[in-house]
Amino acid sequence: MSRRIISQRPYHRVLPILLGVSLAYRTFAYRKPLANDSSDEKQWPRTSKILTQQRSLGEKHGKPENALSEQTTTSTISSSDDDIPLFDADPGSSAWASLSDRVENARAALNAITWSRVGDDIANFLLPDWTLDLPGYFSKLQRELEMAPGSLAEEIWEEAQDSTLNPEIVRMAKVRVSKDLCEEEKMFKQKRRRYTTRALAKYLEIPDEELDPEDVPTIAVCGSGGGLRALVAGTSSYLSAQEAGLFDCVTYTAGVSGSCWAQTLYYSTIGNQDFGTLLHHLKRRIGTHIAYPPTALGLLTAAPTNKFLLSGIVEKLKGDPTAELGLVDLYGILLAARLLVPRGELGVDSRNLKLSNQQTYVQDGAHPLPIYTAVRHEIPLEENKADDGKGVKTASPATKEKAKQEAWFQWFEFTPYELWSEEVEAGIPSWSVGRHFHNGIGSVRDNGLSVPELRLPFMLGIWGSAFCATLSHYYKEIRPVVKGVLGFGGIDDLLEEKNDELIKVHPIGPAAIPNYVLGLEDQLPATAAKSIFQSDHLELADAGMSNNLPIYPLLRPGRDVDILIAFDASADIKTENWLSVVDGYARQREIKGWPVGAGWPKADKANATASKELDAAEAASLQQAAGQIADAREEKRKTNTEAATTSQPEYDQDKENPTNPFTDLTYCNIWVGTTLERTSTREPPPSKRLFTSPSPSSSSSSSTNDDDNWHLTSPHAGLALVYFPFLPNPSVAGVDPNTSDFMSTWNFIYTPEQIEKVVSLARANFEEGKDKVKRVVRAVYERKRARRLEAERRGLDKRWRGRLKKEGDHFR
Repeated sequence: MSRRIISQRPYHRVLPILLGVSLAYRTFAYRKPLANDSSDEKQWPRTSKILTQQRSLGEKHGKPENALSEQTTTSTISSSDDDIPLFDADPGSSAWASLSDRVENARAALNAITWSRVGDDIANFLLPDWTLDLPGYFSKLQRELEMAPGSLAEEIWEEAQDSTLNPEIVRMAKVRVSKDLCEEEKMFKQKRRRYTTRALAKYLEIPDEELDPEDVPTIAVCGSGGGLRALVAGTSSYLSAQEAGLFDCVTYTAGVSGSCWAQTLYYSTIGNQDFGTLLHHLKRRIGTHIAYPPTALGLLTAAPTNKFLLSGIVEKLKGDPTAELGLVDLYGILLAARLLVPRGELGVDSRNLKLSNQQTYVQDGAHPLPIYTAVRHEIPLEENKADDGKGVKTASPATKEKAKQEAWFQWFEFTPYELWSEEVEAGIPSWSVGRHFHNGIGSVRDNGLSVPELRLPFMLGIWGSAFCATLSHYYKEIRPVVKGVLGFGGIDDLLEEKNDELIKVHPIGPAAIPNYVLGLEDQLPATAAKSIFQSDHLELADAGMSNNLPIYPLLRPGRDVDILIAFDASADIKTENWLSVVDGYARQREIKGWPVGAGWPKADKANATASKELDAAEAASLQQAAGQIADAREEKRKTNTEAATTSQPEYDQDKENPTNPFTDLTYCNIWVGTTLERTSTREPPPSKRLFTSPSPSSSSSSSTNDDDNWHLTSPHAGLALVYFPFLPNPSVAGVDPNTSDFMSTWNFIYTPEQIEKVVSLARANFEEGKDKVKRVVRAVYERKRARRLEAERRGLDKRWRGRLKKEGDHFR
């Protein structure tokens, strides 16, 4: 997340304005009618009927009328003879009524403005010309969303119940409770190995007949979060890897936020599984802000893009009476209007709207398996509050400590095959996301059909919803900007003291999907948060709130990653040091082979803080570990912030001293872990950073490089980590990820020229480490080959000794 909040470009402020307008609009939609509002008899015909039904529903449940739009009705789940829960989808569902009411109120509000009374000079100064067209847009949108015969909404809803278009609606879904990979992913790994074997032979220039598939390392590539910067920079970095032949050797890709958007486009008919094609698409589409009203509303009200973009809204709200259309959902629709609509806007393809459709590109192993990420923020309620004597209820220190320890981010991973979470050790098929579950079985509607799979525009919003961050995250964003304000010190101290409270507050609520673990409390791990079993929906948000690099899913047992290549385009690369966060995670989950101490080197004080993180990983539970790691991370954050504020020399790769372990990182950095068991209570030394010599061909560095190769080929070597931070490069003028205004996380406009600059920088940086990466891949391949040959030799010796024992030695 970028610290450059204030932008000089006028359109850079459109998205925050849109968010504010949407929040105001949400409040406005539920206000009491004004004097000039339409009467009930003049309301939108379909809305009037819906509201009548909802009023009667509210009376039945004892709720006031004005609470119907704000409070959702709990879904009615009953068991039929075959134990499949039924889900009532009344045409007058509260969710659809709420949307209908909002659109009508927006249209009425715009029509209520007497534009002729607004002075021309004032109007021209304050309002652009396109504001005069807003009433027309909303009137057209209202007509499109009517459920009257022949309306677009009716057509969408009829198709949603057509099993030839949505085959998943007739499939019964069950929750899979297991730590293991799903069977589809296991099959994918086998098929992908055939492709990566041929690709590795070409990449390392080894004859095909000499390369055994068992020797091929499992390579994973991941991209960071960071909005459009991460999308453009990540795509450019992946293009460089693709051009070098490395990407063809990859088995997994993983993303956070903008990197998830890149993966979505790559596995679509738009990207066509080519990053060059994808960049060409971006040059045509992201030169316009996603929130520019004339363009966005035009796509939502004109064929064929209106059906393409609105289908998910109709299906979600008509199929789930308890659903809500939130700010993140609208954000996802706007993203889809820019990213999933090709130039010309006539070539939209509905196959690009479902995550499960990406199976087409990976089922035969032809491409890496994409992993998308989101997090659920577990925030327990502070109970047992006592009166402090001043009439204020405050929680006891013990209660606060317990709440802090039990607050953590739970990771959820999405693949074309499955939605799964390590915290609950359970998942569901990706085609069933969007339907409700109870006792492990997916619900069906009263007509025997389930709702279609949740559309990808909503996923784009969830994966990239950085604006749903906590108040603590927001303060970290603006802190460097307001440091010079008079009285900042006192305010800063106060907010630091309240950080435990700020980290629990989300000013903008996350999006929600139906909760698939309801009723499974007795079947899931005891460490699963109790609150997750108490809500009909799971609130998910941008995984960058926890770690801006999606490394955790790639360490999942069964994926067996040998080489992990991370392209980090984060705005706060040094201050947050995302690699170091993984240390505690790996230790707590007893993951062997992670290179402890990888990341940006800091002074002794920071290393002591890292040691505390490792100690925290020894906690007895995930909750306790989360609390202790949070304390250690907060201390590290303060240390890093202090270090960042002091004057430091400009980054210069040529001045790096390889013998000093606290020098800055370069364009390509490599560490390797160990699989040896820890034999003492003392902390292990940080993993050595490899290939730090300026030139691998120089005589002074030959012994160092031999030692580095030994670390990689050692029988006890663990995971090899290759880290590409997106740094400025003197060979590419005019672009600096740290200072270039257009590379802010909050910038939603990239010109073709700016995209080309980012591509050039990514190529230059990858070129700096291209040879190092190939040396790492070759070394890991040789290690796996040596291990296989040794195993075969031992097996042969064992069989020979067994034969001698059985038949005797004929030479005696």
